[in-house]
Amino acid sequence: MPITTEVIANPKAGRIRRVAELTERKGRKRAGRFLVEGPQSVRELLTWYPDVVQDLYVEAIGTEPDAPFLTDTVAQMAGKAMQAGAYVHKVTHAVMRHMSSDSQGVLAVADMRGFLDAAGSVESLDDDAMVAAFWQVRDPGNAGTVIRSADAAGCAAVMFVDECVDIFNPKVIRSTAGSLFHLPVLAMGTDEFFAWCDDHGLAVYAADVYGTDARLPEPLTDVLSEPRTTAGAKAVLFGNEARGLTSEVLNRTDRIVSIPIYGKAESLNLGTSAAVMLLSLAMSSHVERM
Repeated sequence: MPITTEVIANPKAGRIRRVAELTERKGRKRAGRFLVEGPQSVRELLTWYPDVVQDLYVEAIGTEPDAPFLTDTVAQMAGKAMQAGAYVHKVTHAVMRHMSSDSQGVLAVADMRGFLDAAGSVESLDDDAMVAAFWQVRDPGNAGTVIRSADAAGCAAVMFVDECVDIFNPKVIRSTAGSLFHLPVLAMGTDEFFAWCDDHGLAVYAADVYGTDARLPEPLTDVLSEPRTTAGAKAVLFGNEARGLTSEVLNRTDRIVSIPIYGKAESLNLGTSAAVMLLSLAMSSHVERM
């Protein structure tokens, strides 16, 4: 598709209003589209799922039809978007700010159904695959951060279990830094999650500090010192930011593992816990295969 010749300068234009509405869940649901902001996330979207991009908005210097793009990087993205069949629209700084305060000069509008269909489901897993699962994660920044950590650890998929934040929340997408487009991210209920793990032969490791009255957690250091005990496909389940995992959920898991704390901090936040545990298990698994 071509680039539009005009530079959109009216923040109240209907097209601009509809893009701005995608920051809200009801707006995304009504339009069936979602917003991807910033050069890094847009670049990864165009690299891995170019066909789902419908429109690209780029900030222009000046208001003339031939006004240049804000940066060479953005200009390259515009070329890639046009090759994929998307429309490219030049906008002023004021219009871009009206659509998004976090765009850094570029944002994309993508088809939600098309992305979900293209990203697909997880049909089969390797014998030593690891899946990261998060139960009732509500904070969009945390959700994006843990997706990024799971991507870095080489996880085969991410599961959002029970009532979690919408993965198409723009803050979630920004916080993944493009990792949302690198691995499947699925949403399901608690019962469905345990059934899915059982069907795919995954042991469920709960990341939890306290355990239950009947089961104390195993320190991660002990688990890693016996790497053969971590062999096989597994799902690592993390709890809600404030409440962790309930006893009912913990009792359904195969192992409960805690991260030792050597200083005076009472606990680690979700993002740090996920990074430490997932990368530790991943490194242990890779060392065993060397």
